[in-house]
Amino acid sequence: MSLLTFGDIKTAADRIAGQIRPVTVTPVDSDALPGRIWLALEFMQHTGSFKARGACNFLAAHRQAGTLPEAGVTIASGGNAGLACAWAARLQGVRATVFLPENAPEVKVRRLRSYGADVRLVGSEYAEALAACEEFAASSGALASHAYDHPLIAAGAGTLLDEIRERVPGLDTVVVAVGGGGLFAGVATAAHYHGVRVVAVEPARCRALNAAIEAGQVVDVEVDSVAADSLGARRTSAMALQAGRQGDVRSLLVPDEEIVRARKMLWDHRRLAVEHGAATALAALTGGAYTPGAEETVAVVLCGANTAPCTLAG
Repeated sequence: MSLLTFGDIKTAADRIAGQIRPVTVTPVDSDALPGRIWLALEFMQHTGSFKARGACNFLAAHRQAGTLPEAGVTIASGGNAGLACAWAARLQGVRATVFLPENAPEVKVRRLRSYGADVRLVGSEYAEALAACEEFAASSGALASHAYDHPLIAAGAGTLLDEIRERVPGLDTVVVAVGGGGLFAGVATAAHYHGVRVVAVEPARCRALNAAIEAGQVVDVEVDSVAADSLGARRTSAMALQAGRQGDVRSLLVPDEEIVRARKMLWDHRRLAVEHGAATALAALTGGAYTPGAEETVAVVLCGANTAPCTLAG
């Protein structure tokens, strides 16, 4: 796989301009954490997560190249990637066929259908839904998308970094949660170009990137975390591993209890209802895994909010 470049990200930014919501940032109270800390509220993006950027870039690029088939696009994902794919497909006026396990939450099925997706429930596990999706793509000619492991998906996600830099003068560090690595690969590539440090944060029991960096190659890992619904990839992408080896990147792990605490803190102090995956990035600071310098300017990406607010009560 070729290395993702900053040029790919700039092209993506031009391609999706006017179709995605520019990120909003807000400062953290100066006495709450050391350094100058900002929150990047990317959960306010279309479909409730950063995934809309990559999905939009992926389909728009195929539209421009004349490679977007009449059969539309297909993906196996009942989570944020599936929602983003369905939304972007509607934007392009093509069908999205989304495969989910039969036990997928009804709320996700309804939301996917609200975007016009053809939802197909197959098997009891993601692997079965993925196999059915691959078979459908082969037989129908539909364009197969991926939740994170594609250069167009990662490049779209990486457009977030320049938007943060425009809004946070003197940005030194960006802190981002990592699942499969699409967001990390894009953001780290752009950050490397600008000389910005990246802190990559994963749950201690969902450490696909951290394990790959440690092993020097992509490896399978255990997935067992409160944030596994959005960060539970069994392996990171080769692009993410490449990005993790260049520039100023720190890979950190946080325990589930700190993720839960950071998520509740966002709700209690700011009434921000984010998913556990988004709170994982902040948990690196609130839990002490990463301590910024007194004059360090840091942006923490809150990447998604497709969660049940009722779980924040108490």
